[in-house]
Amino acid sequence: MRLVVDLNRCQGYAQCAFLAPEVFAMHGEEALLYHPQADEAHREKLAQAAAACPVQAILVDAVDAPAEAVSDER
Repeated sequence: MRLVVDLNRCQGYAQCAFLAPEVFAMHGEEALLYHPQADEAHREKLAQAAAACPVQAILVDAVDAPAEAVSDER
């Protein structure tokens, strides 16, 4: 999964770090650190963290696996 945080919008409320500490961490009082390529196992926690963000700065996007090559045999 791809994770994007608008750091210009983030106000450091740390709800995401509380709800998904495997992915988000606060560095100091206002700087947010996060893993942009989150593991699929954290999907539910990431959805909760995105919903809990007071300024809606978190976007969670599923990244599809590459499609298998399709042969066009005739």
